[in-house]
Amino acid sequence: MTVLVAAGLLAGGGVAGGGSAAASADVLRTGRAAPAASGVTYRQFSMAVPRGVARGHLLTVDLARPGVSVGLLYAGAVGARKAVSAMAGAQGAVAGVNGDFFNITETQHPGVEATGASVGPAIDAGRRLKSAVPDGQRFGPALPPGTTTRDVLAVGADRRARLDRLSLWGSVATPDGTIPLRGLNLYALPVEGIGAYTSQWGTTSRVRATCGTDTERAAPCSTDTTEVTVRRGRVEKVADTPGSGGVVAGTTVLVGREEGARQLRKLSVGERVRVTDRLVGQRPGTPRFAVGGFPIVRDGAPLPGLDTVASAVRTAAGIGAGGRVLYLLALDGTKGNAGLTIGELAGLLQRVGARDAMNLDGGGSSTLVLREPGSAAATVRNHPSGGAERPVPNGIGVFARQP
Repeated sequence: MTVLVAAGLLAGGGVAGGGSAAASADVLRTGRAAPAASGVTYRQFSMAVPRGVARGHLLTVDLARPGVSVGLLYAGAVGARKAVSAMAGAQGAVAGVNGDFFNITETQHPGVEATGASVGPAIDAGRRLKSAVPDGQRFGPALPPGTTTRDVLAVGADRRARLDRLSLWGSVATPDGTIPLRGLNLYALPVEGIGAYTSQWGTTSRVRATCGTDTERAAPCSTDTTEVTVRRGRVEKVADTPGSGGVVAGTTVLVGREEGARQLRKLSVGERVRVTDRLVGQRPGTPRFAVGGFPIVRDGAPLPGLDTVASAVRTAAGIGAGGRVLYLLALDGTKGNAGLTIGELAGLLQRVGARDAMNLDGGGSSTLVLREPGSAAATVRNHPSGGAERPVPNGIGVFARQP
């Protein structure tokens, strides 16, 4: 084991916000790096924190190595969930971790189906799958100041990883004029808005999209809704409430609430409608891959205001070497493991070499899988806190050659 010792609280000591007691020293122990595939290594680690010892698993991915890439693991539809090991096996990934937070429950809206859809934007092999829900509709811990549900971990055509922020630019052109499009395959539409649902959404009900508000996830569902089915550029159907069932290729279902619903009610069967959408980032170049989460390290420093009180099982991704190296880690969730605060997690990622980092879904979702050379199956290497893998909507898959 390699042992690293640093004085003070792990990276949280200089982080604003929070009041957990600092230890006089923290110790990070890392096991020997074992090659998992060309350009991919795996190791275990443990870290002493004031509450005990946090144990976890780390993948280091060399994106500069020929044949090495990362991509989105997902269940084949935005509104669906699968185990990370199953998604990795089906897509041929050599390793992976779980991804974004998601619509896991709907106890606030009895009778409304939880969609399983993720919070933030998602792009798979250059194909946009979804945009971000309003900040107030997200699941997971509170966002650090200055971050948003539109923040993503992305990789561009240059094969460099980066943090980015993806916004939806879209419109619905009708005979009466052009209406802004406010969402793509979302479980929660902005108030007054219109969202588009494509074949990538899946068969899950679209009712949840009209529940809650931009600032309160548990607010009641809207009673002013309209759904319009557009097939091959013409209105095929107009309904008062969102439906369910698969959206066939070549068809777009538009769901509106409040003012968005009133605009959609102006449409008649047979009228021409053109729907356009794209995800636009703050960085040059369109991402080939993107998954949501929230940033915790930028330009080599933890973000101000990170939580240094609540500890939990965590999954995270870090970026080093100018975007050429990706670090993926997941903590163990077995009884007796300490867990980490967000501030401690930021410090850990700095210690392993990350200049930028993103927190992903944690708790029972935290999963890291690895496929042994010669095996068709990816196996779970950490210990999920629920005792078994939790089905999740997406993850980060690592693709490389194995001997």
